[in-house]
Amino acid sequence: MTVDTTVTVRVPAKVNLQLAVGPAREDGFHDLVNVFHAVSLFDEVTVREAGPRSGRPDGSTSPDGGTLLAELTANGRSVSHLSRVPLDASNLAAGAADLLGRETGRGRPVRIHLEKRIPVAGGMAGGSADAAAALVACDRLWQTGLPREDLLRLAAVLGSDVAFPLVGGTAVGRGRGEILEPVASPGRYRWVFALSPHGLSTGAVFAEYDRLRPDAPAPELSTALRDALAAADPAALGRALANDLQEAALSLLPELERTLKTGASAGALGALVSGSGPTCAFLVGGGAEESSVVAEREAAVVASLEASGLCEQIVRADGDVPGTVFV
Repeated sequence: MTVDTTVTVRVPAKVNLQLAVGPAREDGFHDLVNVFHAVSLFDEVTVREAGPRSGRPDGSTSPDGGTLLAELTANGRSVSHLSRVPLDASNLAAGAADLLGRETGRGRPVRIHLEKRIPVAGGMAGGSADAAAALVACDRLWQTGLPREDLLRLAAVLGSDVAFPLVGGTAVGRGRGEILEPVASPGRYRWVFALSPHGLSTGAVFAEYDRLRPDAPAPELSTALRDALAAADPAALGRALANDLQEAALSLLPELERTLKTGASAGALGALVSGSGPTCAFLVGGGAEESSVVAEREAAVVASLEASGLCEQIVRADGDVPGTVFV
């Protein structure tokens, strides 16, 4: 039997088609209805065996006080985004390796390399995606052979958004977002994403949401969104996009409102802040629309965003796509 010494996993970003947020719970989290949609912006996470060592050069330790199993490196196209990637114990990918090692007792020292294409601190779950990829990569590297339900359980321990990249496609997340249920979505959609030169802290956005919405109702799945997805109707989907955190993100970073208006005025079918932001997502077509119509609309949205001077980078993607894939 061949034993892997290097494993690479490709993992997608997500956009939230709906993010309904309830009031803060006693544990500090919020009940969510979170419709995840995986899109073709991918990170690649490579995990390889490392020699035994007694400690890390930076002295960082795992949450239980032991030495971390993982050493991290990262590379990517955007220097400003890359500078926001932690390469210590706070990185969820390192935490994933550490958690799997503790759970199974079969962990060995590894080097984890992150090839970043998903925006960092951009509301597209790049850190969570990397954690999901590291979890399944280490599972294969160490031959722990955990069943899917156990990997999903560990993903939920790591963070609210970590389970979804294992699944991909389109799914509604409840609870903190970790309880997943697939959503019927036969259509294929085209997206434009405007990346901000600024980052937004998820914690800060939720705190601002609590300030702005102290009377937030219990979250509910949008019937209009569900029906639009089932019908593969891009115009209806665009109208149904919704994010309860958007007001808070705009409060903390007001220029995002100009970005949203720029793309919408150029013809986008729908526009919203993705997750906690600051990435802005624009639906430009899909379903049964003619490809030439979608391409024309996409070009108009991209040109307007480029001319606005508001974006650090503009990227395009399709959705939905599968979750973690071994390369």
